Order: sequence, then structure tokens, then C-alpha cells
Amino acid sequence: ALSPLTLIERPMMAPSDTKGALDGLLILDLSRILAGPTATQLMGDMGATVIKIENPKSNGDDTRAWGPPYAETHDGQSDLSAYFMSSNRNKYSVSADLSTEEGRELVRAIAAKADVVIENYKPGGLEKYGFDHATLCAQYPALVYLSISGFGQDGPNRNRPGYDLMAQGYGGIMSLTGPADGQPMKVGVGIADVMCGMYATIGILAALRHRDQTGEGQYIDLSLVDSQMAWLINEGTNFLTSGQLPKRRGNAHPNIVPYEVFAASDGHILLAAGNDGQFQRMALEFDRSDLAEDARYQTNPLRIENRETLIPEIAETFAKFTAEELLQKLQNAGVPCGPIYNVEQALTSDQAQARGMVVPVPHADTVAGEVSLLGNPLKFSATPVTFRRPPPRFGQDTQTVIEMLDIVGKSSVSDG
Repeated sequence: ALSPLTLIERPMMAPSDTKGALDGLLILDLSRILAGPTATQLMGDMGATVIKIENPKSNGDDTRAWGPPYAETHDGQSDLSAYFMSSNRNKYSVSADLSTEEGRELVRAIAAKADVVIENYKPGGLEKYGFDHATLCAQYPALVYLSISGFGQDGPNRNRPGYDLMAQGYGGIMSLTGPADGQPMKVGVGIADVMCGMYATIGILAALRHRDQTGEGQYIDLSLVDSQMAWLINEGTNFLTSGQLPKRRGNAHPNIVPYEVFAASDGHILLAAGNDGQFQRMALEFDRSDLAEDARYQTNPLRIENRETLIPEIAETFAKFTAEELLQKLQNAGVPCGPIYNVEQALTSDQAQARGMVVPVPHADTVAGEVSLLGNPLKFSATPVTFRRPPPRFGQDTQTVIEMLDIVGKSSVSDG
């Protein structure tokens, strides 16, 4: 970094009585792993009450066992993996086995009070339990029901399993990711799942807006592969416009030059010269008037055409400076640039501190008394996000939810 880390005091949690934008909404969460839980955590952060149904036969959400690392608990149980905690705060965990009448009865009672149902079973997988969208939407016309699957509820691949890796492969992003001369590469996190969760959140909120205006709920069919294709963005549209397959370029940009990683004498930096003026200032700052005056590099289209000769010239010049020197000179010239942080550097940076991007959430079951989670990036002026509940232990809230929703005929159910 250009300056030493400065710890900035910032409230990490809004008061518990703060009303979120989605306060009053009840969400029945029948999803697991990452895409659905990402959506329901976002809505929980915004004030919705999220009831997560977990299967006792599998010890809950699959990701509870996707560790290490795990939060250290007083009872020594390993059901709070970091993976699970990444997308399951602000939720109540209810243990219910849908293969039993008792479990179905409990979930039916919750569904009767819910505004939203979200699930990610295989297409048709909930029909035998009576929790499919056709059944529940017929019973509750104001219900918003969203299904997430790998390939969607129809089409030739309807019944194929859908995991993030398969979505990245099928949806095209892996063909664009990785070194130009290397193998196709997945993104470092489950981005297909996460972006699907974002689309799910948007879809649910739009459907709720429609419901609030008309009283009419609706069904939303969302797939990992569809959403992944949608965020091919410029590269997808580049192909549709030109008919030419995009090339894998490592860290380079298909439509802007220079816009990539460059090596310094002691590390690497990012350069993003997004227009002709920035390129000219960069060249002059490094005493490379020859590049600034070269007819091959006067415009961005020309620089794209001649990137194979330009990039080595910039690389040779930059290699003579340290990363800090490069960043300082580029900043002096008003050229977009930046460091390449590892995860520790990113999450302990002064910017992360100032923006509250790491939040300590109290958790009585852990030895540390709290868990550290990634913050929500939304900064509302009137209805701030809140971190009211830590990621739950498996089944811990079963009886609480029964009492909270005043579910008749369920006076005593053992948690877990």
C-alpha cells in the first residue's frame, strides 16, 4: 500500500431495533450450498425474517461440512464451517425432514405464513412433498416462489445436476479465464453461484413490488447457467456482434489497451489506461514520448490492433521501478492504477476498515465469543443493513420458530 494501515473506528452493527428495508417479510428458505443462501442472506441483512429448513438426515446444509476451517465451538461440534458462515447469517435454522409427515407439517405451517419461498432442489424434486411451486402458488396466490437449478426447469439439460464449476464451464466464462496459452480456468470463488444469488434477490424484490401493487404473487425460474451466460457482458456481446470467438487473454482486456497486470522490480501492479489522454500522460510521465507520438498507438482501436508491440515496451519500462514508485508516478499523472492485494491485505486495508467490510458478529457458542464475517456492501441512508443473528447452529431455532409463528399443534419439537 502507499500509506500505512490506519484503523478507523466505524460502527459495525446497527442497533437491534433498526428497521430494515425488508422488515416484515417472511422468507421460507429451502435452499442450500451457495446461490440460494446468498440471496436469502442479502434479504436477511435488509431486515427480512429468513427461516432456513435443514435436513436432519444430512446434518443440515451440505456446506456445514465444507471445511476446515471451522469456528471453534464450546461443544466441539463442527457445523460452523467458514463456507457455511459466509452466506447464512441473519437466519433461523429449523430442523425438518420432508420425508416425514411431521417435517412436512411443520414446513407447510411456515409456508402458509411466508411471503417468499426459495428452493434449489432438482426440477420436480419437491412435487412428491407438495412444496412445488404449482401446489404452493395455487394455495397462496400472493406467494413469490423462486426456484434455482443448474439449467432451468425446462430444456434438454433440465435434469443435469448444477454446481458452480459446471455452470462456469457450460456458460462460457472458463473459456475466457486463465493464461492465453494455458488451460481454461474457473474463477477463484463460486462466482456463478454468487451471481445467481444476486439475480435471485433482484427477481424476488421485483416480484414483491408487483405483488404489493396487484396482490398477485408469481413464480420465478432461475438457473445457474442462464445467469452465468447473462454476465458474459461485453465478451458475450463482442461475439454476438462480430461472430468472432473471444480469446483468453490472461489479465489483459479485450477492448482496452493497456489494461492489465505489469511487473515491477519487486512485484506487480494494475494499469487501466481507459482513454487516449490517460495513455498519453502515462507515456510522458515515464519519459516515453516515443510511445506518445507513435502513430500506431494514438487511439485505443490502434493500440488494440498493435498490442503485441506496445505491451512489451511498457513492460520493459515498468520493470525498472518498484511497485510503489510505479503507483506513485501513475497517480501523479492521473492514470488509473492499483496494487494487487492478497486477501489479508484487502480485508485489513484502511479502505475495508472505513467501509465496514469486516464485521464481528457475537456468537455465544464459539470460543471466541464472536465470528468475523464479510460485511454487506449496501450503505442505506434510512434503512441500514443489520447483522442481527450470527450463522446458526444446525436446527437451533426449531422450537423458537414454532413459538414465534404461533404454529398450532406444534408445542414441543426437539431442536436438531
